[in-house]
Amino acid sequence: MDNSKFHILIVEDDKEIREGVEIYLKNQGYVVFQAANGQEALKIIEEQEIHLAIVDIMMPVMDGVTMLMKLRMLEYEFPVIMLSAKSEEVDKIMGLNMGADDYVTKPFTPLELLARVNSHLRRYSKYLSAVNEYSNKEQIYTIGGLELNEDRVEVSVDGEPVKLTPMEFKIVQLLIKNPGRVFPADEIYERVWNEKAVNTDTIMVHVRNIREKIEIDPKNPKYLKVVWGVGYKIDKQ
Repeated sequence: MDNSKFHILIVEDDKEIREGVEIYLKNQGYVVFQAANGQEALKIIEEQEIHLAIVDIMMPVMDGVTMLMKLRMLEYEFPVIMLSAKSEEVDKIMGLNMGADDYVTKPFTPLELLARVNSHLRRYSKYLSAVNEYSNKEQIYTIGGLELNEDRVEVSVDGEPVKLTPMEFKIVQLLIKNPGRVFPADEIYERVWNEKAVNTDTIMVHVRNIREKIEIDPKNPKYLKVVWGVGYKIDKQ
């Protein structure tokens, strides 16, 4: 993977942390931009092509969760890694609900953060390739009114397009290609994130977000169902 083609935005009000992370990322060949708060970050995103953002939760002017909410409303789909202190558990879950792809708890080691960055950019690169690649023979999976087009990287419900994040798309893709099969949360995590599952709370949040988008009544889901104590599935219909 040619790191020099990827632009990473660091959004952190602590200048020492911001510049320290920048050094490690630049040493890996990435192009790096800095912002001290969410407001500054959104201006940079308007002017530059960003492929991944590392965003602190607690910042002045505009916090990380508010920035993320605005980002997803504007339909930017690049991965976002949230930085959170242990005391910010509620904010962390809120960030995942708003569309964050991952989080790293402070204090963190540079190697841990780099591993997450590299992993998300590999997946995002594949996602972009799939979006841009035209195929005459489209692979389409359909369960009832739910349809996933693997080649176009599109999901629709009853003919209406549904906007999913790259991670949400991969979760639906895994389940719809294996209708009726129950996947434990840790297996979903390992298949989608391609790394050993440590904390599967992320899966629960992503499933909740997917349901909000594809279900008429998310509390009484027609497609994405939970088998309590076991995992998740999309039923054959």
